[in-house]
Order: sequence, then C-alpha cells, then structure tokens
Amino acid sequence: MNWFRKNQSVVLGIDISTAAVKLLELSKTGIKYKVESYAVAPLPQDAIVDKNITNTEVIGNAIKTAVKQSGTRNKQACVAVSGSSVMTKIIQMPSDLSEDEMEEEIMMAADQYIPYSLDEVNLDFEVQGINETNPEMQDVLLAACRQENVQDRVEALTIAGLKPAIVDVEAFAMENAFTLVEDQFPEATENETVAVVDIGATTTTLNVLFEGRTIYTREQGFGGRQLTEEIQRRYGLSYEEAGLAKKHGGLPDNYQTDVLEPFRRAIVQQIARSMQFFVSSSASRSVDSIVLAGGCASIAGIDALIEQELSMPTYIANPFINMALSNKVKPQALSNDTPAMMIACGLALRSFD
Repeated sequence: MNWFRKNQSVVLGIDISTAAVKLLELSKTGIKYKVESYAVAPLPQDAIVDKNITNTEVIGNAIKTAVKQSGTRNKQACVAVSGSSVMTKIIQMPSDLSEDEMEEEIMMAADQYIPYSLDEVNLDFEVQGINETNPEMQDVLLAACRQENVQDRVEALTIAGLKPAIVDVEAFAMENAFTLVEDQFPEATENETVAVVDIGATTTTLNVLFEGRTIYTREQGFGGRQLTEEIQRRYGLSYEEAGLAKKHGGLPDNYQTDVLEPFRRAIVQQIARSMQFFVSSSASRSVDSIVLAGGCASIAGIDALIEQELSMPTYIANPFINMALSNKVKPQALSNDTPAMMIACGLALRSFD
C-alpha cells in the first residue's frame, strides 16, 4: 500500500470531496513550484455520503471531466482517504531494523493494533525518528484503512483512465500543504500550535499542528451545504440554482443579513466548539492561530469575524502565493478556489517526496 513510499514521477493531486472533484498538477524548478494544470468538477448531491463513495462511476466521470478541463496529459494520480476511515498509531520498534525486517515485524504484530481482520485492511508505515525517551527505539507511524475505502477511490481513478500511484490520508495531505503556507503567518513559527480548519460542503475538519506535525484531528458534520439548503428553502430555488447563486451572487438584498450572517455566526460557533474539544483533550495545550481552508473560507470577511470573536490571529490558506502559473491556468478561477485546494495541493506535492 503506497501511502508513505517515495514517489518517482509527477502525480496529479485528486481530492474527491463531497461537493466536487479537485485536480491539481504541480511542477518544481529548484525550490519554486508552478501550477501546471488545475480543474474543479462538481459532484451531484449524493455521490459521497459520510466520506464514502456511493457511486464510483459518477465519481470516475467527474474525474474524467476534471482531467479534460485541466488539459493535463499526466495519467499518474494520488488520492486520499478521509481521516475518519483511517486508524493511525505510533508504535516503537528497535532502531537497528532494516525496512524489510520492520515490515515483517509489523505484519506479525499488526493484529494487536488493528481492530479488523488483516484480510480487510490496507496498511502502511513510516519511520518518524528516534524515540525521545529511548534512543535504542524508533517511533513508527502505522496507518490502516478498510480495503473498500481504498478500492472505491482506485476504481474511480481507473474509470477516469488514470493510474493510482499513491493513496494518502487527508490529514497528512493537509499537513503537507501546510508547509507552503506556514511562512505567510508570523504566528505559525517554531513551538507554535496552529489549527487548520477545513470547512467543506458537509464536513468541518479540525487539524491541529504543532511545529508542522498533526497532533489532533476531529471531524464535525457541518459545512457549506447548510447555507445552500437555506438559500434553496428561503428563495424557492433548486439545489443546483442555490449553489450557483451562492457562488456568483444575484440573490435578494436581505440575503446578507437574513441568511449569510447567521451562517457566518454558525461557522464561528462550530470552530469554537472544535477548539474546546481539543483543549479539553490535551489539557495543557492551547492554539496560537487559525488557518481557514475549504470552500467556506472564501466567504467574505469570515477570517476577520473569527479573529474578533475568538481573539485569535486568523488567516485564509493560500498555498499558491509564491507559485508561477502555466498559461493553461486562469488566475481568477484559481484564486476563487484557492482555500478549497489545500488537500489537492498536499496530494500533488507527493510528486516531490
């Protein structure tokens, strides 16, 4: 299972989220990245339910649409499974083991750590470094996921004519993309704890990072779909019409005060609640700053509102700030989608492991 293995060729980052398939292809010259191609293809309402694919053909066709729109000729792809479908555990192993010996040991001991039959899971591991308290041992990250979650994504890529090169985990992809944005925030420096809040269509995911490493993740059932459904109900539109109106405007004057403002307040409440869960679970740790990602991060003024209400520096994620764009990429279109591209960006970065 290629979750952590080094990759030898450029891969397309394919983020399959509830509302859309997002595709991103990067190249690298020296230390500079360039966006070679990108596309976003919308998904029908029930193609993904609770992070599970319900119709691989629909997803496969959406990926195919994104590939066509992007103009890429690359066939190698990297996708991710959601954090809630993956079990991760740090285990200790002797420092002098080779990778093959380690794999053998892990396979022998895995049923101690994994609550499923090994026939039902894909698993992989990555050495994290020497254990802090015992230099003769090393910390190894073990990750396991039910096979069907992986197979559905692999099948969707195959339908789209792509070759699955890597299956990643969304939280690790977000951690990877964070390396591109941390320098933009004065607070996100050494010894700082940063909350990356990814507000998607149906799920808000809190990833707390300390010194760039994920130390806590939590998913909540809340997202932009609630705003779309309220627009639909309030103004008598279809779901598709409501989604377009939300994105492109043209709604009545009372939209801002009666619909959008309560939703912005609900976002603040959800983030405050997630933070409380984190702080109570980690006893001694607090959060130094917030980075907003996902489609809802594009709502005007949401960063200022969160900063004001939670008294915490808050920023909008922009992984492309120092990147060049190829002539296939329309700057305005990419700019509108930027915060929602963090996971796709983290996946595309696997090209350069």
